[in-house]
Amino acid sequence: MGRVSPKGEHGAVPGNPMVIGSKLPPCSVVVELVPPTASTGQGGDLARRRYQKGQILFSKSRQLWLGRYREDTIRSDGSVIRARPQIVLGTKKELPTQRLAARKLDEILSRINDCAYQPTRIATVAEFAARWGEEVLAKRKPSTVRSANSHLDSHILPQLGKLRLDQVGPENQQVFVNQLAGASRKTVLNILSTLSSMLATAKNWGFSSGEIALRKLVLPERNVHVPAHFTRSQVESILSLANEPWRTFFIVLALTGLRAGEALGLQWPDIDFHHKCIHVRRSAWYGKAQSTKSKASAAPVTLPDALANVLRQYHSIWTANPEGWLFATRNNRPPSSNNVVEYRLWPILDALDIPRCGLHAFRHSVASFIVDAGYSPEVAKQQLRHADARTTLNYIHLQGGITERAMADVSNSLKLDAVEREQGKRSQYIQ
Repeated sequence: MGRVSPKGEHGAVPGNPMVIGSKLPPCSVVVELVPPTASTGQGGDLARRRYQKGQILFSKSRQLWLGRYREDTIRSDGSVIRARPQIVLGTKKELPTQRLAARKLDEILSRINDCAYQPTRIATVAEFAARWGEEVLAKRKPSTVRSANSHLDSHILPQLGKLRLDQVGPENQQVFVNQLAGASRKTVLNILSTLSSMLATAKNWGFSSGEIALRKLVLPERNVHVPAHFTRSQVESILSLANEPWRTFFIVLALTGLRAGEALGLQWPDIDFHHKCIHVRRSAWYGKAQSTKSKASAAPVTLPDALANVLRQYHSIWTANPEGWLFATRNNRPPSSNNVVEYRLWPILDALDIPRCGLHAFRHSVASFIVDAGYSPEVAKQQLRHADARTTLNYIHLQGGITERAMADVSNSLKLDAVEREQGKRSQYIQ
């Protein structure tokens, strides 16, 4: 047991930090090229591996147990190198003796000492992100591609790009989350979801890679923001000021709970007047059709008689287009929801002195109307096609006074002044 040298404490490879935002990386890697042997197709395999016990070091300045071992890795160009990773096993408090530190290192080396062990592939986050973007992300929906690229360019690559995939462990993940200060919990979870998807793909492809474990991270607190929603009178006022085709569009949102993209992606064959339902087969995003948000989102929704009558009347004034979109621009494409909000909804909200919000407020309103009408949240869940009932609960905003009426009914149902009570009966229970 000896003290690690300054080189070992501060990293053996300059420019290859192990912990973002830290001057003292917890581990380092020494890389040596392994000469080929005559038994390989391209010059040979590495020499026969031996059972490793590794090397235990103790840093007095940092009070840390360090472990060092050898591991074969495959670089992006296909060449095999033998690295000497140096990792933190634990603090002196966590592992009081060298024997306990050795046991911890044995657990790590069990993978390398296994008979079926094969060299792992290594890459930096930036290197793998480029390939992941071409091979995986490009196959996703355009909206997913746009948000994921935003996460990569704005947060993941600037902060994690130079780290190797296997260095993105819980510690670096927590530092990364801390550097997202000011972002909401939802935004942080979305960014971590993109990173998690990329790391999971890397692991499936045989790269040495970390994983995202949310239970090990301290995330921002949930905010108390109440999502925008409309009251019945507000919806009626909005419809009274809206011109066609947007009046019909707002009615569709208010009587179905469809997402804005789903409503903008409707075509006339999707309206099933005979079976009184609307088939949700696609979603429109910036004028382009894409799949629905999830499999559950593709379920048909009820077509109320009132909405059926509105759609029949609208069809008589509808301007035809080749694809049969219910709502289309002059270019025969579905409008962008952002443009609908900015140029169609906001002027009406301003005129009515209603705070500006997005089209999703209609969806929240539908969930609230269903529960206000006396139906259970499960009914709202089915109408909104949520996979999880907990999501639906966040969409329900009860009308003012409904709890007062509910508790009045409860209090009226209790016999608070029952006449059958007898003084003798009561006294035996009251001591």
